[in-house]
Amino acid sequence: MPALIMVSLFLLNSVSQVWADIHGHLDADGYWRFNSMDDKSDKYDEIIDQVAEIFEVESSLITAIIKAESDFNHNAVSRKGAEGLMQIMPDTASLMELDDPFNPKENIIAGTRYLSLLLKRFKNNKTLALAAYNAGPETVETYKGVPPFHETKDFIHKVLHYYRQYNRMN
Repeated sequence: MPALIMVSLFLLNSVSQVWADIHGHLDADGYWRFNSMDDKSDKYDEIIDQVAEIFEVESSLITAIIKAESDFNHNAVSRKGAEGLMQIMPDTASLMELDDPFNPKENIIAGTRYLSLLLKRFKNNKTLALAAYNAGPETVETYKGVPPFHETKDFIHKVLHYYRQYNRMN
């Protein structure tokens, strides 16, 4: 009987440790998806850290955008035509001189460069910079703040949620 109790305690402890490392989110279709926060980002950490230093943007913010935009799928394409890890629209890709949006390094460089310009434009206000990343800087200026679009508000909420989680992990 003591052996059974020991095995039970061991299993309970193991399960609680596993659950502590599991995170989830509600996807666009309303399904709960479980994932580990750092399960996919590891392979891009070095690139993100280098680019973050070059453009003086927090690596946790870049990682949070990638998580929210593509869930680290470098081949992602949105319904609106945004491409790659940071879901860059063709016009922005052209502006940022991005030749191959599906090349992870090129995409992270272009997306971070664009984000750094938005942060400067909006005086380091992350909320406004993220709104501009999603809806366009002119739209943010037209509305004199976050535009009243559900998609934009949801994007900001998701990115800031992941941003806080990645900051806690570091």
